[in-house]
Amino acid sequence: MPELPEVETTRRGLAPHLLERAIHGVILRRRELRWPIPDEVAALLPGQRIIDVRRRAKYLLLDTEAGSALLHLGMSGSLRVLPGDTPLRAHDHVDISLDNGRLLRFNDPRRFGSLLWQPPGQIHPLLQGLGPEPLDDAFDGDYLFQRSRGRKAPIKTFLMDQAVVVGVGNIYAAESLFRAGISPLREAGKVSRERYVRLAEAVKQILQHAITRGGTTLRDFISPDGAPGYFEQELSVYGRDGQPCRSCGRPLKHATIGQRASVWCGSCQR
Repeated sequence: MPELPEVETTRRGLAPHLLERAIHGVILRRRELRWPIPDEVAALLPGQRIIDVRRRAKYLLLDTEAGSALLHLGMSGSLRVLPGDTPLRAHDHVDISLDNGRLLRFNDPRRFGSLLWQPPGQIHPLLQGLGPEPLDDAFDGDYLFQRSRGRKAPIKTFLMDQAVVVGVGNIYAAESLFRAGISPLREAGKVSRERYVRLAEAVKQILQHAITRGGTTLRDFISPDGAPGYFEQELSVYGRDGQPCRSCGRPLKHATIGQRASVWCGSCQR
């Protein structure tokens, strides 16, 4: 599933083509993806101007005065801005046509993505109760330390809790813990403030670098221009179980933590 850097890369790629463009029409070739597409999408978007293209966690929001289209790419979804006469491919489920003759096309082979609606001044239930964005100032070591007190879950599970911080999925949690030198098995409530400071900084560095590299190409993800992400080539631990640690050369360990595959170095991470 695309993680935060992939979604942010998509947002940055789409924004210059969508901002201040008027929506001419909406074509829904399927009325249901992961969930039914609300009637408001086709009824209220036409005639509206896109005033912002935002990301919250792994969701994209196209803001208009009438409300916001809320998009999630799911396992295999992609969004591209194309000429209006571009031939359809399989799984092209939604077109949002623009006033300049181009269109925003949502392709989703597995249909685990979603297109929902958020009325003005409201927060969609899927966005309620979320933690801070990891690249915001509100996310730091002191915040993680305070939230972790009394938590017995492994620190990797804690870091991937969307109520604690959004968008740190399996790939980037593993990479951040490696950079911070913390074992993913360590109990979250027993990690010191100093180590949480290192972890928060590692999360920011890893995510920012992944965004500049276009995200991580795993399975189906491609950016709006069709180019793959390149951060996968630089992964230190994720998906490398049994291979030598890039720092010490010892074989990397593997286990299932919180129902997710986890790889780490038993020597470099304590």
